[in-house]
Amino acid sequence: MSTREARQESIRLRLENYYDQLAQIDKLDEKEQQKLYRDIEKTVERMNRREEDARSWASFLHDNADELEARRKDTENSTKKAFLIRRAPANGTIDYMERKGDHFARGNNFYKLFLILFIGSFAGVVVELIWCLLRHGYIESRSGLVYGPFNLVYGLGALCLSLTLYRYRNRSALYSFIGGFVTGSVVEYACSFFQELIFGSTSWDYSNVPLNLNGRICLLYSIFWGFLGVFWVKSLYPRLSVWILAIPNSIGKGLVWVLLIFMLYNSAVSAVAVYRWSERIEGKAPSNGLEVMLDERFPDSRMERIYPNLVFG
Repeated sequence: MSTREARQESIRLRLENYYDQLAQIDKLDEKEQQKLYRDIEKTVERMNRREEDARSWASFLHDNADELEARRKDTENSTKKAFLIRRAPANGTIDYMERKGDHFARGNNFYKLFLILFIGSFAGVVVELIWCLLRHGYIESRSGLVYGPFNLVYGLGALCLSLTLYRYRNRSALYSFIGGFVTGSVVEYACSFFQELIFGSTSWDYSNVPLNLNGRICLLYSIFWGFLGVFWVKSLYPRLSVWILAIPNSIGKGLVWVLLIFMLYNSAVSAVAVYRWSERIEGKAPSNGLEVMLDERFPDSRMERIYPNLVFG
């Protein structure tokens, strides 16, 4: 008999003894009854503590076994021969390179997160343009800002996925799927809600799609977000990290601040331009010099080209 089995048998015999005493409680006087109850309470407390310890140990073993296996698979996949596109490096390799080089954008710090937002805002528009061309046969703007092919929805999605899933980058794909499912759905719902709240406009509506929530999100696209979470953590994020690692420390931080100022300015101008556009649609004439300038630089024709799917009201 193993040590664990012997321990279990000892506990079982003790419990059987308690059960027998409880079944014959009338044979014990009051003092003996109270002692039995106290002994049982102490035994239950010890068993509960051992159960908590066992759960903690089991959780520790599960988490570390899952991470070790995920790191092995990611490393093995990264070293396999690629057919067309070079395989993404393992996240563990990225972590090591960032620590070894003391890179300005190591880990999930401010500099890396902003660069992810910036690149994601650009890459998302490019992918949408290609998809529109393949699906409809023409190119149509998918930008969310008035200057350049940038859409903060994609950038925020990439940013939120990075913030949420970073801790699971070296874990199995199930964690990334669940995290992507939840994170993407929350981001998409929030963007739709605040766009309608602030500007009174909508850019998408899933009301005709089954299992939707207020037309802002639906189960189908939430599942897509789940798969995107896996794709992001295991493929896109490490590729982006490699690109970011190529930026020298000597210029990296300064570049981030320049791009940040540009994006803040771009976002502010875009917001007031869209707001003024909504006022023109309502027939409101310009009331100050800023609105006159906005009408001149961002007339309806230009705004319609930038935001062809934006609907007010």
